Parts: sequence; structure tokens; C-alpha cells
Amino acid sequence: MTSSHTDCHFCLQSLRGRKFALREENAYCVPCYDSLYANPCQECKQPIECNSKDLAYKGRHWHEGCFRCAKCGRSLVEKPFAAKDEVLLCTECYSDEYSSKCFHCQKTIMPGSRKMEFQGSSWHESCFVCQYCQQPLGTKPLITKDNENYCVPCFEKQFAHRCYACKKVITSGGVTYHDQPWHKECFVCAGCKTQLSGQRFISKDEYPYCVDCFSRFYAKKCATCKKPITALGGAKYISFEERQWHGECFNCAKCSVSLVGQEFLTWQDDILCHQCGSA
Repeated sequence: MTSSHTDCHFCLQSLRGRKFALREENAYCVPCYDSLYANPCQECKQPIECNSKDLAYKGRHWHEGCFRCAKCGRSLVEKPFAAKDEVLLCTECYSDEYSSKCFHCQKTIMPGSRKMEFQGSSWHESCFVCQYCQQPLGTKPLITKDNENYCVPCFEKQFAHRCYACKKVITSGGVTYHDQPWHKECFVCAGCKTQLSGQRFISKDEYPYCVDCFSRFYAKKCATCKKPITALGGAKYISFEERQWHGECFNCAKCSVSLVGQEFLTWQDDILCHQCGSA
């Protein structure tokens, strides 16, 4: 470079007819400029002189000939590259050493390409799609089944259970009754409509009833205590001539001895043990 500058700002030697470099409007001869301001090459540690091309990356500098892949030695000038622990690598070497593989296609996800992370695995953006409609999932809500991802509408269309009562999709929880799925809030007593999820209930004609409604509508009354016989919990009851008794109520009308499994006699509406009946 030649200019109207006459002397080197540092050594004060004449610049007339010589190449020089400018820095902050001051002129320097090439030797002075290189000794004062040339960056050291990250690879060979020699100064990058002002007549050489200085390639910089994250505050570090290289000669053009030194800017190479640390593994295969290929030049990285004007080529894509990646850095690992301050070491520069071409994309092929970086992929071989460090890149993750796509969970779907098992091919390497190249540095610089967009990838999706889900449940500890990586996907190419183009591979992270709904298994059914093949539309990109991106950051949309999704549901996974058998290691395949589905958008919510497709999953519901393909797999979701629908409530036996309201016919709408059951997205979580639910109750199974007579091999049919129900929303918890839809699984109610056929009589009083009280929710039965987690409660004791009795089936009648394929409909569930709470204990109170079943007792009121359907349960037979004990001939002794007149209370409903629900048979809940496996309770035993005795039936004789269209009358029923709780097991604990089936006693002799005179001496109150239990007649369960014993011979008994009847007199009018009473049942009697053999001894009381004979007397």
C-alpha cells in the first residue's frame, strides 16, 4: 500500500516507495505492523502477517493454509465446519465422532441441520411427523404409542376410547364397566345420577345403581327385619316360599336360635326350630 504518509509511526523510517499498513490512521511499515499487531496462528503459532489472509473464529485466528480439520486435515476454508472442545472439524468428521442419529431413520443428524428432541431421543425435523397423517409435529401436542408419535386428532381417531355414555373421547383416566369405557363423570347411578367412580354399586339389567337406589327399586325385603337384602360383599340370604331373610335374621321366632342350615317348621308367618315347633 502506498500513500502520502512519509514515515513509519513506530520506527520512523521513511515509507516512501514501501508497502505499509494503516491502523487507527497511523501508518506502519510491514515489519513493524507484523511485530506489533499480527495475530498468532492458532495452529502453527506463527504471526499472521499483514500480507497473509487472517481467518478468525470466536476470537482465534488461523493462516489460510492452517485452517484445516483437526482429524482428516482437509481445508475448512469456505466450507461448513463444527467445533468441539475448541477443536475444528469438518462436518463429516464431526458427525462420525459426535453427532446423534435420528431415532426414526437411524441416519446421522448433520451439524447445522435442525433437529427435534423428544423423550431423550433426536429426530430430523423431516422425520418428526405424525405416523398417521405424516404432517410435521414440530412443537404440537403429541401422543406416543408403540414408539410411534401421533398428533392428538389422529391418535383419537385411531386409538382413543369413546365413552359408552356420551360417545366423546376419553383422554385420560376413565372407568371400565361391562367391558365398555366410561368417563368418570359419566359413570353415574341409573337412578339418582350420583357419580359411582370409586364407590360401591350394584348392576341391574346392565345399568349401575348406587346401593341406596338399588335397595329402593329392586332389593327384596327381609321377612324379619324388613330391610333390603342387597347381597353386597357376598352376604348370604335364605329364600323360602317367596320370602327371603338375611342370614343373621333367619332365626326361630320363639327361641331366636339360628336356623341357617338347620331343619325348621313354619307356623302362620313364623319359622320355628324343630324343638319349638314340636312343642
